[in-house]
Amino acid sequence: MTINFKESANFIWGIADLLRGDYKQSEYGRVILPLTVLRRLDCVLEPTKATVLSYLPQTKGLSPEAAETVLKKKAKLSFYNKSKFDFQNLVADPNDIAANLRNYINGFSKNARSILEHFNFNDHIERLDKSNLLYMIVKRFAKVDLHPDKIQSIEMGYIFEELIRKFADLSNETAGEHFTPREVIRLMVNILFLNDKDVLTKKGIVKTLYDPACGTGGMLSVAEEYLRELNPDADLRVFGQELNPESYAICNSDMLIKGQNTEHIKFGNSFTQDGLKDDKFDYMLSNPPFGVEWKKIEEEITKEYEQLGFSGRFGAGLPRISDGSFLFLQHMISKMRPENGGARLGIVFNGSPLFSGGAGSGESEIRKEIIEKDMLEAIIALPNQLFYNTGISTYIWIITNRKEKERKGKIQFINAVEFFNKMTRSLGNKRNEISDEHIAKITKIYGEFKAGEYCKILPNKYFGYTRVTVERPSRLNFQTSKERIECLKQEAGFLNLAKSKKKGKDGFKEIEEGENLQKQILGMLAGMDASKIHKNRPKFVEILEKKTEELGLRFKASVMSAIFNALSERDETADVCLDKDGKPEHDSELRDCEKVPLGEDIDRYFKREVLPHVPDAWMDRSKDRIGYEINLTKEFYKCKPLRSLEEIRKDILVLERETEGLMGEVLDG
Repeated sequence: MTINFKESANFIWGIADLLRGDYKQSEYGRVILPLTVLRRLDCVLEPTKATVLSYLPQTKGLSPEAAETVLKKKAKLSFYNKSKFDFQNLVADPNDIAANLRNYINGFSKNARSILEHFNFNDHIERLDKSNLLYMIVKRFAKVDLHPDKIQSIEMGYIFEELIRKFADLSNETAGEHFTPREVIRLMVNILFLNDKDVLTKKGIVKTLYDPACGTGGMLSVAEEYLRELNPDADLRVFGQELNPESYAICNSDMLIKGQNTEHIKFGNSFTQDGLKDDKFDYMLSNPPFGVEWKKIEEEITKEYEQLGFSGRFGAGLPRISDGSFLFLQHMISKMRPENGGARLGIVFNGSPLFSGGAGSGESEIRKEIIEKDMLEAIIALPNQLFYNTGISTYIWIITNRKEKERKGKIQFINAVEFFNKMTRSLGNKRNEISDEHIAKITKIYGEFKAGEYCKILPNKYFGYTRVTVERPSRLNFQTSKERIECLKQEAGFLNLAKSKKKGKDGFKEIEEGENLQKQILGMLAGMDASKIHKNRPKFVEILEKKTEELGLRFKASVMSAIFNALSERDETADVCLDKDGKPEHDSELRDCEKVPLGEDIDRYFKREVLPHVPDAWMDRSKDRIGYEINLTKEFYKCKPLRSLEEIRKDILVLERETEGLMGEVLDG
């Protein structure tokens, strides 16, 4: 970042003050962002604008397509403007500023004009003009020089993202949905390209890179810049899609200026409006929004999952509705080039995708699919407070369908949580940053692929387990105490005796009969020995059946079940309750699960880890599920020794002396 970026960002931010009173703070971005893009395009076109205008008369006899081709050549860019206006002569005519500005915007070539349309800025021209703000704002923008010689593409990205962050703060929106700190992108690009340097330095090499949530295009720009440094002859063709119209327009304007094909950047939801449906890519990068629910598109996603399975994008499973992170990853995996050396992708996640969801859940099944297909190459734990919109833990996942031989069957974990510098001034929640030295160190650890203090290399199976359901027998005692008889009055099977489903006179008769039966049952139970605790269910059933027979009571099995539920209580000293086949009934409240590591004999594990503690337990193997979870905290946990009693005593004495001093001051006062 240079002084040009800082000065320009502050200057543009200051222009927003002119809108105070006439615009809500949440609306500032709708004016400032499109004018920033417009001024950037204006500065880029300035050197060749006179040439384009002078050649304009010679295009009158040409078809629109031919004329456009000629004017682009004269502009020496992939776009042009044929209006006589630019920011300087717009300011020269304050009386017709609105009409002239519209003329200027309409003078852009079709590709540039379609980008500007996503801002819907035309809606604001009249509003600004009526408020006598349009001329003042355009005049202020005319004073800022955004030419690439002054503000490079990477710095322009910083300007846009700083503006977005500030506008988002004003309107309580999530700026983090739009962009990623550049040092994080640089690290991801380093890791992604590291093992491909031999390929990428070949003369005339052509590669593709894709971001399904490209925001303002930061990922794409940094990757392109990196490859240019590595090999000036390389051709990295970037592709992306973005849902937010303003971010899409900013990204596309940057691509336009750099000569990239703007048709490669699509607008819309990557899941439901995939603009690059049939394309496959060499590399992919993304920082999808953290913890964003996908309820709005649930129907379409579920339909694809159920109808297409693995022929679609989401065959492995669907994550919980509250977090769509794994949808992005599966979408990207579906776009990995299978041939010509395969593909590699890097994606930023929070901690949730590492472990959320038990065996059999959508998240676990997705992890299972990725790990068992040997696609998860590495996970890098990043420092906290690195992103603008969150201070939580974040991780870079590296996924590939072409692991190198030494990496096959293994996953590399890098603990980089301590690799950061404190920022002199925070930006939102971003208080830490990764330096170039840190990036180099992390990249080196990744490339060396050796276990050490900050690196662990573990086999794929290490993260898999079988979830085994452990059952314990039901042991119940029975008693006809007043408290338990009162519980019977709340049991549905008992209450339903006095609820008629019929209409008319017969219904009333049935209710009366039911109420009478309820009273007889309660009377029967009240007449039994309330102090007696029965610990054998068959014997208690026998006593109860004998009583009902003596009284001539008859009722449905549901009523008998209600009686047993109300009068029973769990009792470890009671006899085991058996089913009709003489097998122990399980107690659902005592049910537990054990995670048995893959490769370990389950029966041996059960005998060793479970039976010594609960000898009457058994496994229900019909409920076995294979699951995968990744616990990086456990892998890099460092045990901190407890403080000595002497240290604690000294601290207490210091606090006591301080307290005495404060009390003395209070009393003296």
